[in-house]
Amino acid sequence: MTASWRFSALADRHRALGSTLEDWSGMGTAWTYDKDQTEEYLAIRTKAGVMDVSGLKKVHLMGPHAQYVIDKATTRDIEKLKPGRSTYATMLNDAGKFVDDCVIYRMGPHSFMVVHGSGAGHEQLSKYAAGRNVMMMFDDDLHDISLQGPMAVDYLEKHVPGIRDVVYFSHIQTTLFGKPVMISRTGYTGERGYEIFCRRQDAVDIWDTIVAEGAEMGIIPSRFTTLDLLRAESYLLFFPYDNSEMYPFDGEAAGDTLWELGLDFTVSKGKTGFRGAEEHYRLQGKERFKIYGVKLDGTTPAVEGAPLLQDGKQVGVVTIGMYSPLNEHNVGIARMPVDCAVDGTKLTVQNPDGEIAAIAHAMPFYDADKKRRTAKG
Repeated sequence: MTASWRFSALADRHRALGSTLEDWSGMGTAWTYDKDQTEEYLAIRTKAGVMDVSGLKKVHLMGPHAQYVIDKATTRDIEKLKPGRSTYATMLNDAGKFVDDCVIYRMGPHSFMVVHGSGAGHEQLSKYAAGRNVMMMFDDDLHDISLQGPMAVDYLEKHVPGIRDVVYFSHIQTTLFGKPVMISRTGYTGERGYEIFCRRQDAVDIWDTIVAEGAEMGIIPSRFTTLDLLRAESYLLFFPYDNSEMYPFDGEAAGDTLWELGLDFTVSKGKTGFRGAEEHYRLQGKERFKIYGVKLDGTTPAVEGAPLLQDGKQVGVVTIGMYSPLNEHNVGIARMPVDCAVDGTKLTVQNPDGEIAAIAHAMPFYDADKKRRTAKG
């Protein structure tokens, strides 16, 4: 593993499961376990899985100018966000190109937490916090244990009164096993799930208790990269693995527009004044490519980075692929020309061991109406 500067309190738990703790965003992260990954995928789709996603970066913003910072740095109208609610947002550079995504949690009138991945989110927030009446604190003591799957709520309601009343993209301050936590109804799986934000000193006890008690319900520890199988079905992008930072255009700087990525919904209606806003609106209709789905024949999934062909000529690339024995489909997320991003367009995926026939297909492939992740009660 490359030298990390961030450390999860759960590192020894991952090592015991066979992980060598590969680097993600500066933290040793469980990309591999000594067991079949399909078992974890099936558990999260049918029961539940528990994952350590503490590699996500947590930034607290507090003070009279906290909202100003977030309004300038992100695409969402934060004035409408109530305390106890959260929203998914994106961040752009001056060229109107995507640099990171995040979830913004409103804790109170002048208090927010922004959770982002491996992009330039921290630098973006810092840019607008400079010289303002705001305290900005990066918090790696706060750990994030994600409990995802249809039985997650059944498990948590034994310990957290009112958990069934926590709606999608909201959060509560409570206790779990006698430890202070914030539980957020968010996640990255397409299932009903919860993120448990806890202190470093409590992370191991919380993890161990969920693993021990949840076993009889079929809840199992899951590696970070099982998210790739889940996100491919659920149309959840992962920076930079679906982006031009990974698959650059010849002679062009890295960077994709929200129109190209299908993330234009993250811009609050009518919002202006955020970084890159003018270029974002100007670039509508000027897409160089589209993120779109592919559905392959057979059961051999597309390899990450596999060329996408049309009439024998490469026109794009598959950024992630997966075969689901549960849903019996072979699907992937791809970067392709705008005129190919039409349902039924015939394509070919060039895997290292041969070509696979495919068609363009709208996403998400699973739970298209998003009823599972948003279920109430």
